[in-house]
Amino acid sequence: SQFTLYASYKKGNRPSWFRAARHEISVPLYEEFCTKLSAALGRQVGTGEFGADMKVELLNDGPVTICMDTKNKE
Repeated sequence: SQFTLYASYKKGNRPSWFRAARHEISVPLYEEFCTKLSAALGRQVGTGEFGADMKVELLNDGPVTICMDTKNKE
């Protein structure tokens, strides 16, 4: 799985993850989400190593929706 949990675009041209949850908070949240999703689907959801360095190659086909708060820029 690949998740971006929180990013700020307030400054510069790259997102910052400075205010994102730390590993000790985000890992249990991720695991709980996967457990609840598996229960809701009635089957095991595949997972990987949280926070792993990944080399990803893909072809995007379709639109992407990014929600941005234009007042707070976060």
